[in-house]
Amino acid sequence: MARSRLLVAYDVASDARRTAVYKLLNDFGDWVQFSVFLCELSDREEIELRSRLTETIHLAEDSVVLVALGPASSDVGQRLETIGKQMLVKERTVVV
Repeated sequence: MARSRLLVAYDVASDARRTAVYKLLNDFGDWVQFSVFLCELSDREEIELRSRLTETIHLAEDSVVLVALGPASSDVGQRLETIGKQMLVKERTVVV
């Protein structure tokens, strides 16, 4: 099953909803910067994440940006550049 990388950034008006979004994204990926997560997802996991985010945020007040970064097997360094403190991208392995 191919996995892809998704960069997720959010701007949520309510403290309670912001905390809920943080906890939700923490279940799907790695926190890399304030309000930014890097997720490696299967197609099914991405659909679930999008659905749960839609249920969690207030659609008229909050915003979530999703940026597709391609296959998880590719080098993320070719798509992301940081200035200043470098972002640590964790290597994930499947344990069966």
